[in-house]
Amino acid sequence: MPKIVDPVARRRAVAQAVLSVAARQGLEHASLRNVAEEAGLAIGSVRHYFADHDELMTFTMRELGQRIGDRIRTHAERLLAPDGRTDRRAGTEELLAEFLPLDEARRQEAALWLAFTAAAHTRPELRPCAAEMQADLHALMVRVLHEAQRAGGLPDGMDVALESTRLAALLDGLTVQAALLPDRYPPKLIRQVLRRHLDALRAGG
Repeated sequence: MPKIVDPVARRRAVAQAVLSVAARQGLEHASLRNVAEEAGLAIGSVRHYFADHDELMTFTMRELGQRIGDRIRTHAERLLAPDGRTDRRAGTEELLAEFLPLDEARRQEAALWLAFTAAAHTRPELRPCAAEMQADLHALMVRVLHEAQRAGGLPDGMDVALESTRLAALLDGLTVQAALLPDRYPPKLIRQVLRRHLDALRAGG
């Protein structure tokens, strides 16, 4: 009896092979041949699941974004639907920390995401995914700050739209710096910067 292959699982396995190659050698080395070898497949098998290299890269970028997004949504659900025992300040910090390269896994994800977003400048097929992720980030920032304001944790007169943009820019900047210069931006420093910013928001500054 022929082996039954789950096409969704196989596509995800190939995407993981892309990420593994890119993490070791750079995104530019994630050719179909190298990815197939990493996944233990023939190139023909990879082509069976992806029409071309562009489709494979787009799928992989979305998979990476989904992986990051799933963790963030877990924190967001607890924070935005509190049960009375939720520490909103601590929950906000933990949610935002998921965007930052505070451990090896998140450092690797950050480096990979930066590689994909850089590639999007010259690869139009990747731009919609990059734009969607950025829009989702901003929408989440707006929602988190609105809820904090509604609960009395932020000043009533705060410009939530502006502060959401400022917060997203802070997270982006910390991610880039920590991904490029991890020794100069260790997790403790990143946490301190994030906490200082959240404290400033509560104070209206």
